[in-house]
Amino acid sequence: MSNKKKVLLIGWDAADWKVINPLMDAGQMPALESLVNQGVMGNIATLDPPFSPMLWTSIATGKTADKHGILGFTEPDPEGIGMRPITASSRKVKAIWNILTQKGYKTHVVGWWPSHPVEPINGIMLSNNFAKCNQAPDKWAMPDKTVHPENLSRFFSELRIHPSELTQEHLLPFVPKADKIDQSKDNRIYQLAKSIAEASSYHAAATWIMDNQEWDFMAVYLDTIDHLCHGFMNYHPPKMKNISENEFEVYKDVINSTYRFHDMMLDTLLKKTDEDTTVILISDHGFHSDHLRPSFIPSEPAGPAYQHRDYGIICMKGPGIKKDERIYGASLMNITPTILNIYGLPIGEDMDAAPLVQAFESNSFPNMIPSWDEVDGYSGMLDGEKNSDPKANFEELKQLIELGYVEDPGENVKEATTKAFAEQNYNLSRVYLGSNRYDKAIPLLEELQKKDPTESRFALNLLTAYLETNLIEKAESLHKECTELYPKLVLSNENIEKLKEEINKSIEQDPINSEDKLIKEKQEKIKKSLTLRMAIVQLKLIELDILIHKNKFNEALVRIKEISKSMPDRKLLNTKLANLHLGLKNWKEAEALFINLLKIDPENPKYHDGLAIAYLNQQKYEDAAGSALDAVGLMHFFPYAHFHLGEALFQLESYEHAANAYEISLQQIPKYGKSRNRLIEIYEKHLPNAEKLASHIAYFESENSNVTTKKEEVQAINDIEFKNINRNLKDSVFIVSGLPRSGTSMMMQMMETAGIQVLTDGIRKADENNPKGYYEHEGAKSLARNKVWLKDAQGKVVKIIAQQLKHLPEKYNYNIIFMLRDIREIIASQHAMLDREGKKSAYPLALENSFRKSLLQITEWAKKRHNVAITFINHANTIEQPLVTASIIKELTNSKSTIENLACVVDKKLYRQKNKN
Repeated sequence: MSNKKKVLLIGWDAADWKVINPLMDAGQMPALESLVNQGVMGNIATLDPPFSPMLWTSIATGKTADKHGILGFTEPDPEGIGMRPITASSRKVKAIWNILTQKGYKTHVVGWWPSHPVEPINGIMLSNNFAKCNQAPDKWAMPDKTVHPENLSRFFSELRIHPSELTQEHLLPFVPKADKIDQSKDNRIYQLAKSIAEASSYHAAATWIMDNQEWDFMAVYLDTIDHLCHGFMNYHPPKMKNISENEFEVYKDVINSTYRFHDMMLDTLLKKTDEDTTVILISDHGFHSDHLRPSFIPSEPAGPAYQHRDYGIICMKGPGIKKDERIYGASLMNITPTILNIYGLPIGEDMDAAPLVQAFESNSFPNMIPSWDEVDGYSGMLDGEKNSDPKANFEELKQLIELGYVEDPGENVKEATTKAFAEQNYNLSRVYLGSNRYDKAIPLLEELQKKDPTESRFALNLLTAYLETNLIEKAESLHKECTELYPKLVLSNENIEKLKEEINKSIEQDPINSEDKLIKEKQEKIKKSLTLRMAIVQLKLIELDILIHKNKFNEALVRIKEISKSMPDRKLLNTKLANLHLGLKNWKEAEALFINLLKIDPENPKYHDGLAIAYLNQQKYEDAAGSALDAVGLMHFFPYAHFHLGEALFQLESYEHAANAYEISLQQIPKYGKSRNRLIEIYEKHLPNAEKLASHIAYFESENSNVTTKKEEVQAINDIEFKNINRNLKDSVFIVSGLPRSGTSMMMQMMETAGIQVLTDGIRKADENNPKGYYEHEGAKSLARNKVWLKDAQGKVVKIIAQQLKHLPEKYNYNIIFMLRDIREIIASQHAMLDREGKKSAYPLALENSFRKSLLQITEWAKKRHNVAITFINHANTIEQPLVTASIIKELTNSKSTIENLACVVDKKLYRQKNKN
């Protein structure tokens, strides 16, 4: 099927407006300027971690990395023999080209990262290994599974351009003073030629496809800007202090010339489109090009990513798209939903963003479906590991090591495998941190930090997660541990200088072998030591965060003055000082500091938001609204900034716009009570809306029933925090659980009333202790050794006490309703039950601690199980407010029973052991 609508998606890895804008102003990027003038442009927020394979897969799927499965540059080899570059086989969900293939669109993809091995889509696909060159011309074989369809492999192989084919005329625009370079000692000219040749190869293939093939969708990805920025950005004007004058003069033109080269390629691509084509040009992140360039790269895998900036570029033109306008709040995950919207296809509810409707003249919202991954039909997705290509993997891994994105695994394969697993878990933890899912990040980081306490990035991120979840005691303990350990591992200045001298001497004696293993080990020792020095500085700043979280603002102010004497980075220090003044309510001081910080880093959304807070509290509401708008324009997923925008608009009596800001804040953090309270006030007093008012009030009531909030009811649970774990699980077994005598039988009755079939063998009969029945199954008692009976539980509900949950087999999905009851009430109820049965005993006080530990273990167990969803229901609240609990069960089970019928199950007369403390 051919469709009049066409989409050309162009990816320029690491492209940045900070470099582009001066070139466009000088008339040196006319093609991009025409694209901007005919459509919309703006910043696009990257994700954390800003690693290209993860980011470009999020662009192509509309999903975060924990969903799509690409978790870095490398992955453990499936055969357990070390690591390999990340492959397309590891992607767990459909990319945009799979969806379009499924719908019959003619779809072509050139060079996407990662896309090796290629997928058999409805069109041509050239993998990210297509143009990679690590061999001489006569040995330059193209890896298998690089081209689909395979019968075009030889043809496309001939289109490739080898670096040796480039002449002086090709390279001089990038390095006009190339004659000053001694290439026997400096191989950077070859690296430059290699990148230019690869880009030219991809461009040649893309233009041939556009000229000779029918197409509805065309995606072209180039990593050249990113590669050359990592190699040459430190020579870009203005000159950095640590760069020699000679090197600066030789290489200062490389970056600008690289962008102009891309503009020439863009011009060719644009000329092959028509008025029915939507053109989208994006980058996955930016690249620091000014005073914010880091002078030191930390010693860690993918360390070069520290040079990346949080914002890339986006520009679009085409039918129905606004002209010569700027858009705000775009993120990488908006791209696939936007493309689907252009074709009139529905958006998956499991995608993590909506289309960029603000870019279109008509803001029509698309239809939704649960997930494209559940839609049957041929999509061209790969069938797992059988598509792996060991030879291609080796060549790509070699290049990643050369670029500094990946550590050389050396000869110790087992260690390399372990590192690959660790890096994937670390990257996953950063995905969770970047999306405010700190509870998911913590167990991953705790395990990593425990295994390698010397790796400062694990501990620093874990400290952040602890503080964000208010685990202050854990933060203090870890902070103390790191503060004592790191100084012991740092080399002295004298030893560092000695190592540098040894390295320089070795290179002078044998410049050809400057990558010698011994030299690299010494360089790594220096970098590791300097990285730990940076970590020690960060620990001092985190100490301030701990004091601020404990509301010890004055103590923090004293401490910050002490730290300032030895703090080299004034930006970091002033950021902490500005936030400290917010805590002390020194609004004018905070305002002044944030204004100065924005002069240094004008595109930092947290600075704009801090300024908004300072303005709000000085009743400068228009200024506050402007600053908050700047914050959310730079970073859309920023719930607190949306709230502050709402506050400013509320005070300006712009209630409709304020309500919109609060609603966005709640979309991002549903439990943000401040926004919800404001909406209740707005919908009650200013924009009367009974339906919306009721929904927000009902949310609070629902939350109060799920999580115990009354102090007298949680006293015996000792501040254990229970949070629902919501997962969309198919074909799940319903389980009612809790400690014995916590109301599980009552909940089983409610589930039965809801229409869920109860799995019970009826062996244990109703009695005085449970006059309405126990609803038990004998198999639940022996779950540790006998799990066969669970096959009969699909779609039913079964009662399993809390202590047995850990024995549930992994092969089923479980939707657990967990009953919470005051522990002293539970013990009293158990004691009374034993008394009624003639089994008199002393009051079992020792059980309190045991039961508390059991509850903690259950919550940790549930967090780590992908096949478990859990809803906590408070027993006392259910007795007092049965309608609220009934409404939760009705929604959870999709019951046709009325809320009133469900609530009738609750019998207050059976609430016999009530804690009166």
